[in-house]
Amino acid sequence: MSGLRKLSDLTGYGFLTQDAEVGKLEEIYFDDQHWQARYLVVRTGNWLFGRKVLLVPEVIEGIDDKQKNIWVNLTRQQIEHAPPIDDEKPVSHHYQQQYYSYYKWEPYWANDPLFRATPAILPPVQPEMRPKPENPHLRSSAEVTGYRLAAEDGEVGHVEDFIFDEQSWTLRYLEIDTHNWLPGRHVLMSPAWVDRVDWSAQQVKVTVSQDLIKSAPEYDSSKHISRNYQLDLYKHYGKSFSAE
Repeated sequence: MSGLRKLSDLTGYGFLTQDAEVGKLEEIYFDDQHWQARYLVVRTGNWLFGRKVLLVPEVIEGIDDKQKNIWVNLTRQQIEHAPPIDDEKPVSHHYQQQYYSYYKWEPYWANDPLFRATPAILPPVQPEMRPKPENPHLRSSAEVTGYRLAAEDGEVGHVEDFIFDEQSWTLRYLEIDTHNWLPGRHVLMSPAWVDRVDWSAQQVKVTVSQDLIKSAPEYDSSKHISRNYQLDLYKHYGKSFSAE
């Protein structure tokens, strides 16, 4: 398995193209069917008047932790002339078609029957103003952070962070803060155990009990997530572990 990283640890890393720095990582958009990052959201700062741009994970060539940079296989000019995003409106299917057409890439949903619905990305909004998304399976990491974790028999905390494979940008775990009933304790939850993400209730619903979560191996973010830890985690939940 490739290295696992916390999204919050990479947030703020600069993006370096072939010829310049273009901005910093702000968040990601992922789908909650495949649990795959689809777009990296880059805040451009003073360049392009600080607007956001989207990059797909496939353009990443490397990550420099010492300098806190992410190298991408694009030029500044390519990004500058990409279709602009309106921060105040959802990123529509029409926009995504323009985006992929501009870069001459095949859309991620092209050959996937799970993506027959129109993809759309919604910016975070206040709960009382929350509209129903066109495609509720494409999520903003900034929005889902803070969603409550609902076990089979009640709520047990909230989503604190996302842990992903640095090569494939597949989300491997949700980091759950259970401080509501276990002071300071954090646990990991595999997306495979998620029943659904409920945008209207702002919940991530899982198919395990409170007691199983309460007694799960504690996650220490200061330590590497080892294979043995993952084996113990899956064994605890009665699941088979596969290092994909």
